[in-house]
Amino acid sequence: MPARRIAYALCGNWNEAEEIAQTAFVRMYAHWSRVRPETAQAYLRTVLTRTFLDSRRRGRAREQAVAEVPDSPVASGEAQVDERNALFAALHGVPEGQRAVLVLRFVQDMSIEQVAQTLRCSAGTVKSQTSRGLAALRVAYQDLAGAPLERRVVERMG
Repeated sequence: MPARRIAYALCGNWNEAEEIAQTAFVRMYAHWSRVRPETAQAYLRTVLTRTFLDSRRRGRAREQAVAEVPDSPVASGEAQVDERNALFAALHGVPEGQRAVLVLRFVQDMSIEQVAQTLRCSAGTVKSQTSRGLAALRVAYQDLAGAPLERRVVERMG
C-alpha cells in the first residue's frame, strides 16, 4: 500500500497525509544505512505511524487552508463508496492511538506482535487498544451512518 494512502487512513486529510508521508521518507532517508531491502516496507510503515503519532502528541496546529471548498465526487448508485466514506469518517472519530492500532491491524493486516513492535508497546496493549478502538469505531459509525457497524464493513476498509 502506498505511503500516502496509509497516512490518509491515519489522519483523514490528503494534505496532511502528504506531509506525513514526506516527513516519513525524509526520516527514512536519514537512516537509510539501517534499512535492509527486505524490511523496507515494514520500516516505512513504522516511520509513518510514529510520524503521525508524534504530530498528535506535539499538538501541532493543523492547517487546512483552501481557496474553495473542494467538491467530493461520488459515483451515483454506488452505496459501497458512501459506506466506505462513512467508515473512514467514523475512523477519524476514534482517538489517535487506537486509530493507529486499527489501521495497522485491519488496513495493513499486521499481526498483534508486529503492531506491538511498530508502536513499541506490549501485545496486551495492542489487544486492549484494538478492543477499545473497535468499540469507539462502532459507536462513531452508528452515529454517522445510523446503522450498526458490521464485521464485513471493517474487512473492506483495506
